[in-house]
Amino acid sequence: MKKIIFAMAAVVAMCLGTSQANAQMSKPFYINGGWQFNGTLANDFAESAQGYGAYLEGGYYVIPMFAVGGFASFNTNTQYIPTKTYTFSDMSALTTDLERSIYQVPFGATMRYRILRGMFQPYIEAKIGAEYSTQNTYMSTFLNKHDNWGFYISPEIGLTFFPFEKADFGFQVAAYYSYATNRNKAVDINGLNNLGFKLGIAF
Repeated sequence: MKKIIFAMAAVVAMCLGTSQANAQMSKPFYINGGWQFNGTLANDFAESAQGYGAYLEGGYYVIPMFAVGGFASFNTNTQYIPTKTYTFSDMSALTTDLERSIYQVPFGATMRYRILRGMFQPYIEAKIGAEYSTQNTYMSTFLNKHDNWGFYISPEIGLTFFPFEKADFGFQVAAYYSYATNRNKAVDINGLNNLGFKLGIAF
């Protein structure tokens, strides 16, 4: 009988502990932030994939599985161009190597749907907002810089994981695609496409 009572008490305690952990992990808001790896696609200016980025996002669950919030992030992608000769319409020429850089800062609103609650929380998310970007060409003696604004949209799939039973702290991994309408006729950029992933912490 003592063994049965002890076993029942252990099961009740475990259920209460799980309930407490789930209650903490199902709080009505989220905050995520961390490192971002970004690749630029479909442009001839600086098509590269690099990890010079970071992000911060947060939201409130207006119903248990659906949240609205905001986000901000940045990425820098650079590409080195070996020495070559460039000719211009006035018959002048320039021989140099150069480095091209695309710097992007999107920010705006988010909508997130989490598929499960508890320790593992897979989700799908949509971001919409604005993007500020600069396209820079660094040469040996000068810098050619263009800046512009565009409309930004990004779908994302991810997972937040809370491994600590009594700590409201965990980790996030996600993959995303983004498109911004930024234009730069001088360097033949007609929109900015990106594909990347991010690793961060979750609260």
